[in-house]
Formats: sequence, structure tokens, C-alpha cells
Amino acid sequence: MSIITVGIDLAKNVFAVHGVDDNGKAALVKPKVSREHLLPLMAQLPPCVIGMEACSGAHHWARLFRQYGHTVKLMAPKFVTPYRMSGKRGKNDAADAQAICEAVRRPHMRFVPVKEEHQQIILCLHRTRNGFVEERTATYNRLRGLISEFSIVLPQKIANLRRDIILHLEDLPGYVNQCVGDLLAHADALEVRIADYDRIIAKAARDDARSKRLMKLPGIGPNTASAMLASIGGGHDFKNGRQVAAWIGLTPGQYSSGGKARLGRITKAGDRYLRSLLVMGARAVLSGLGDKQDRFSRWARSLQERRGYWKAVVAIAAKNARLAWAVLKFGDEFRLSPSAA
Repeated sequence: MSIITVGIDLAKNVFAVHGVDDNGKAALVKPKVSREHLLPLMAQLPPCVIGMEACSGAHHWARLFRQYGHTVKLMAPKFVTPYRMSGKRGKNDAADAQAICEAVRRPHMRFVPVKEEHQQIILCLHRTRNGFVEERTATYNRLRGLISEFSIVLPQKIANLRRDIILHLEDLPGYVNQCVGDLLAHADALEVRIADYDRIIAKAARDDARSKRLMKLPGIGPNTASAMLASIGGGHDFKNGRQVAAWIGLTPGQYSSGGKARLGRITKAGDRYLRSLLVMGARAVLSGLGDKQDRFSRWARSLQERRGYWKAVVAIAAKNARLAWAVLKFGDEFRLSPSAA
């Protein structure tokens, strides 16, 4: 009796495997499989569907399993939880593998696109740069909080903070001067790191033809283009641009019942970093409208007047997500004409 579906609960060293046949009966139950034995075990199986949670190492294992003819599908962990039979109190690796095997067989399950190695390399650049940005923000906030203990309150803008703090150094007692100097030096080092990663990401975007096409869209620069390309690849895992916008979390949540449609705030699902890049790009579009009279600018200006600033920002970000999918999916066949903007 052949195995057609396998669920794997990923871990660092010990994995759990649960496989079922075409009747849905368990045909392969291995609650403990070591890391070195997992790939040989999957290699000896006939081509089947393998389900895993989208967690650390999932994309790497997916690429390895595909080499042996398997179809690999990744799912967000929150979509697997309802299929765990014993609930939270009975959670264990074997139950997780069984739940994954059950979830991957559902016809309406939503899956995560498997990323290639080069996509993960670019995302590593973005994650590292974003970590430095967050650390820089935390450093300046720590600096502002420390000196506020001595009744010195400075503006939040970094340029003004660095300018004004020099005037108050003599007012700081004891070793506080050294603390301030060390924090400023650490922030300077982070600035250099961030600038280095900006250059690397910009170069990677300029060297890729697909990223260059994305950067022709309004509000999409090198960072957004490379992050979008690394996140969705060629866009073949999505049926249309609306699915991409929903996957990023830029579409309104629906609370409809009794034949009455109710649309709320955006869902904010998916990748928060990618969503923030699109939103920042949309804000740049609105701030740079000026007196432009092309069709896109008139639409954005009218939208802002009718619906307000933030709704216009989200609408532009969602539109850019859809256009980006079309650019990646159809390539040179897609042309954004002025009448389509």
C-alpha cells in the first residue's frame, strides 16, 4: 500500500514523520527521526505530497525533498493547529506530524511559496539590515531616556538630537558623559553598517532585470523591489494580484453576516517588513505628487481628498503589490501604460 501524503514536524535534531495511504490510514509513523536519517527516509519513498510548517529550515528541506520528485507544501503553523486532535494539553511531536499530514490534504488550505536559495540570500540581507535599523532606533531611544533622567529632553528627530545633545554635555554629571559618547559611537557604527547593506541591496536590485522592471513602478525603490522579488519569486504561486495584496495584509478584513457585507481595517497578515516597505513607498508617492497631472497622480490626489491620507496610502500600497505581481508574472509582456495607471 503506497504512501501518498507525509507530514513532517520539523525540529533542530529530532523530527516526527507521519504518512498515510490513499485511504487515509497511517502507513508510516516515526515519532523520532534524527536529522541525518530524515533525507534518506524521504529519498526511499515514492513521489508523494509532503507537508511541513513554514518555520526555520523549512524552505531548505523543501528544496532537498523536491530533488527526489516529492511535492512539498508549506503551511503557516496557525493553520495546522485546528487539526491537532488532542488539543493543547496533548501536544507532542507525533501529534503535530499527524496534524500537518491532515492539514496538507485539505482542499482549501493556504500554502506558503517555497523560496529558492538565492531568494533567501537576499532576504538575509534585508533581515540583517532591518535588525541594524531597529538597533539604531533602540540606541537613540535609550540615549534619550537616559538623559531625560537629568531633565534634558531632546527632539525625536535624529539629526536634531545629535545637534542639541552637544550643547548639554556639560550639564550631565559623572559618568553620564561617557555613556552618551559610547551610545553615539555605537549609533555611528550602525549607520555605517546600514549604509553598506543599502549599497549591497541596491546593487543586487540593479543587476536583476526583474527588479529593474519593478523599480519603474511609482513608489518602488531598490529595497522594495528586491524584497518583493525575494518574497514572491515569479509570482506563480498566486492566481492574481489581489491574492498577493491579501497575502501581504493590505486588504480589509471581512466581518459579513446575514447578507450584510462589513469590511473593517486591513488584516495586517503576512510579512510585516514587506508591507511596511510598500506603505513607505506609497507615502513617498503622496508626498511627491506636487502639481503632477498624469492619470496616476490625479487618481492618488483624488483618493486622498475623498478618503483621507492613510486610506490613500494603503490603497496605493495594495495597488503596487498587484502591479508588482503582474510585472513578475508576465515579465516583458506586461506594460504599464499611462491610461492603465
